[in-house]
Amino acid sequence: MLGIGIGTMALVIVLSVFNGLEDLNRKIFKSFDPDIRVSPKNGKSFVLDKAKIDQIKALNDVWYVTEVIQDNALVKYENSQMVVTLKGVDDTFQAHSVLKKSLVEGNFVLKKDSVDYAFIGGNVYGALNISLQNVIEPIEIWYPRNRKSISLNPDDNINRQILNISGVYSLEQFHDDFVYVPLEVAQQLTEYGNKRSAIEVQAKPNADIAKVQEAVKSILGQDFLVQNQDEQNASLFRAIKIEKLFIFIALLFIIGIASFNIFFSLTMLVIDKQQDLKTLFAMGADAGLIKRIFFSEGALVSFIGAIVGLVLGGIICFLQERFGIIKMGMESSIIDAYPVKMQLSDFILTAISIIVITLLASYLPAKRAAKN
Repeated sequence: MLGIGIGTMALVIVLSVFNGLEDLNRKIFKSFDPDIRVSPKNGKSFVLDKAKIDQIKALNDVWYVTEVIQDNALVKYENSQMVVTLKGVDDTFQAHSVLKKSLVEGNFVLKKDSVDYAFIGGNVYGALNISLQNVIEPIEIWYPRNRKSISLNPDDNINRQILNISGVYSLEQFHDDFVYVPLEVAQQLTEYGNKRSAIEVQAKPNADIAKVQEAVKSILGQDFLVQNQDEQNASLFRAIKIEKLFIFIALLFIIGIASFNIFFSLTMLVIDKQQDLKTLFAMGADAGLIKRIFFSEGALVSFIGAIVGLVLGGIICFLQERFGIIKMGMESSIIDAYPVKMQLSDFILTAISIIVITLLASYLPAKRAAKN
């Protein structure tokens, strides 16, 4: 019973932690990714159709639409350099983006008084050892010039933009290598003209994202990928679900081994009670009754173990969710304690799995007792 209870408790806790990690990632993406992102199915860019963009903006549940030019670029600062993800955005981004909540230094500004600025991620800030106080030293952004032939003069093959840094944001490592610039700066660097890498659609609060997504798809047709936040990060969420599945299977295997304790205990009980079984048979008990007695014994142990494990697991998860008892232990972490989120489906699945395993372990000894 103890092994079943501990295994059930561990299973509930681990599944709840994975739920918490998935929920945490969704909250992070909410600060970084748009509700809906439109990108070309083929290639890196597409020609902007203003008429269709206006149709999307006119949808009732659409709050604003941001035009995006995004690609890799080289950033130099003093004697350091690194490859970053350059993201050019129009004025709606500065006006509405919730990325300003992740500001750690400086200001969230891309354009002020006709002066262009860069807004950078924490990884770029740290890797290039940038100082916002050093206003004399700007960053230099390099991007390959779109030419059919390569010039012998290296300077002719590169487009450059020099910008001062307005501020630094920090979310988590995957998103901290971005450098945000005004759309016009990205246009000059990439020579995209009226081409765009993506269109980002932000829905109004409490809007039905699925309906907005379908409306955008109907406007743009089949040549575009129209993705919600989960689809934009499908590989990460898929990895979390696969890890959760394998952990679930591994812990069930351990619980299956623990259930052998029930099997051997009932087997020993059958051997020990041989005389009592003969007495019961002599009194008129049939094989079915004997089988039910021993099977009920195993079922009772499994039910009690499962219930105790579920209750203890729920209590521990509640305390962790409420008070954050177990800490992450990382200074760079965006949260202090391990995230936990309990889901009723996990409790039901765990209970059913545990009970099925332990009842199977009880069946053979009960069947043997009936035969004897």
